[in-house]
Amino acid sequence: RKVRTRALLDHYATGDADDLLRLGDLLTGLGRRAFGVLLLLAIPTALIPGVAGVISSPIVILVGLQLMAIRRRVWLPRFLSQRGPHRHAIVRFRGWFGPWLARLERVLQPRFPLLLDRWWASAITGVLLVMLGILLWLPIPFTNAVFAGFLLLFALALLERDGALMAVAWLSAAAACIVTGMLSGTLAQLVWRWSDVLF
Repeated sequence: RKVRTRALLDHYATGDADDLLRLGDLLTGLGRRAFGVLLLLAIPTALIPGVAGVISSPIVILVGLQLMAIRRRVWLPRFLSQRGPHRHAIVRFRGWFGPWLARLERVLQPRFPLLLDRWWASAITGVLLVMLGILLWLPIPFTNAVFAGFLLLFALALLERDGALMAVAWLSAAAACIVTGMLSGTLAQLVWRWSDVLF
C-alpha cells in the first residue's frame, strides 16, 4: 500500500533534530515519486528569503528539467545528493502544513493519470517548475511563501497521483508567472522613469 504524504513527512521528521537528511539517501527506491519528494523537501528552505535562491531554486529547476526530458527517475549530481535539509526543518515544515495535509489527504486520490503520465503533461509540469525555480531565485519581496505554496501543489499531485490537483497546480503556477512577469515589467518601467526624473 502506498505511503501517504503526511506519513512520509512523519517518517522523515522522526529522529535527531540536528541530523542532515541527505537527498541521495532519501530518494533511493522511490522511483517516479522521488520527483514529488524532492519538491516537498525543497519547500522548507523555499520559505526562507535569501536561502531559497541558493538551495530550493536549483532543486526545483533540476526537477523541472528532468520532467521536461521525460525522465522516469530522478538524477542528482553528487554534490547535491550529499546535501539536504536538517531534520529540524522538516519538523518545522510538518508543524506548519501538517493540519492542512490531513485535510487535503481526505480528498486527494489517484485520478486523471492522463495529466501525469503523458509526455506532454510531464513537459508542461517541467516548464512551469523551471519558471517557478527562476522566480524563487529572483529577489522578489514577499513572494517566497506564495511560490512555496505552488510547489506544495505540484509535490502533492506527484506524490498522491492526483491529476485534478495537477491541473490546479498548472493553472495557479501559470497565472502567478504571468502576473509576476507583468508586475516586474511595470516596476522596471517605474524605476526607469524615476531614474530619468532624479538624474
